[in-house]
Amino acid sequence: MTLSEKTLLEKLGHSRVLVIGDVMLDETVWGEVRRISPEAPVPVVEVKNKTFAPGGAANVAANIAGMGGGVSLGGAAGEDANADALRTLLTEMGADAAGILSDSTRPTTTKTRIVAHSQQIVRVDIETKTPISDTLTHLLLEWAEARITEVGAVVLSDYLKGVVTPALAQGLISLANRHHKPLIVDPKGMDYARYRGATLLTPNHAEMEAAVNRSLPDEASLLKAAKELQCVVGGALLVTRGAQGMSLFPAAIGTSPLHIPTVARNVYDVTGAGDTVVSVLALALAAGADFAAAATLANRAAGIVVGKFGTARVTQEELAENPDHLPKIR
Repeated sequence: MTLSEKTLLEKLGHSRVLVIGDVMLDETVWGEVRRISPEAPVPVVEVKNKTFAPGGAANVAANIAGMGGGVSLGGAAGEDANADALRTLLTEMGADAAGILSDSTRPTTTKTRIVAHSQQIVRVDIETKTPISDTLTHLLLEWAEARITEVGAVVLSDYLKGVVTPALAQGLISLANRHHKPLIVDPKGMDYARYRGATLLTPNHAEMEAAVNRSLPDEASLLKAAKELQCVVGGALLVTRGAQGMSLFPAAIGTSPLHIPTVARNVYDVTGAGDTVVSVLALALAAGADFAAAATLANRAAGIVVGKFGTARVTQEELAENPDHLPKIR
């Protein structure tokens, strides 16, 4: 169906997405190394600065807001200073963070990267993978139900940190399907049955191998694995494949996959690239694009974000640098 003659980019800023999943705070400690510690053979980092960015599902929301779209974010965080910092960051970026619920039994998932002379030295994680309670699951689904009519697409961002329980996943998928909203899953682990009924899944190549518990060295093995997972989930798959681009496997089994070549860029850091892909996909689908157009735009966005350091985002302006290569709404 033809919606208008506007380009897909022009539609992005008028669309809204609901995101639920494992929210995180990414902290980067910047410093210099001038000596080795006398206590152990490790570098001593003299801290010069600290920066913070949303991570995980929060990075998906930040990407959507950065492209001008509306976004409501749900998840769980601790009752700590990092939770306050994360909510403040998201609000400043234009995201609705009211759905990040407090959970006194867990810390706010925080990943601290210590960087000296543009080289990451170590990463320190503060987290728990304990599943959220039934009460918190119910509250998140209530929150989502109150906002589902306001959005054009839904994202389930799973980092195996305990928020995306089978009950939450199936409850959100059922809610999205009842309201005819496309639901995109950024999956993890081997239990894809919990994603049954989702519209589209976005595993990377390594996640595909983990899901089927074997290596996938060529196109034939990837196609076989995609069919296996689609029999479990029932939806489409968009597999991100690094230098080989992306492969879109439509929901109708037997339909030929669409292979999208990678956008030639210098790869500096792949941190958060998967979040960028799912955020652009969701916003494009909410704007009325078909799967192929949404995947093409997401591929371009990924090519931009891997050229940045750390958990980064892409903007409409960056996507519009070469407008002749952008897909149009059909």
